[in-house]
Amino acid sequence: MKIFFKITGVVFAILFAWGALVQYNDPDATIWYVIYGLAALVSILFVVNRLSFKVAIFFCLLSIIGAFKQWPVQFEGFTIGEGEIENIERGREACGLLIIAIVMLMYALRIRFDKRVQH
Repeated sequence: MKIFFKITGVVFAILFAWGALVQYNDPDATIWYVIYGLAALVSILFVVNRLSFKVAIFFCLLSIIGAFKQWPVQFEGFTIGEGEIENIERGREACGLLIIAIVMLMYALRIRFDKRVQH
């Protein structure tokens, strides 16, 4: 089961790095470079057993707070042309942050589980 989580960490590191790279045409690209870049870095730290429980929980909570702040007044989906572009963009950004939060929570729980098994 441990190898499954390592592979999952590598996959998410790649996905978060890709998420950062595709932000080049976004009006607020710099902040998303940082957000997805940090998520990729945290994923790498998880893979190499250098991530602490507290850091994973910190990024999880930060991502949840960011998602709530970004959530649009009216969620209109993800596809451009199906609603107000501002609502769609904010919905996409909020969901990206929720994905980061879920992944960080998974890392934190796995770290906690591994520590309990060792003791």
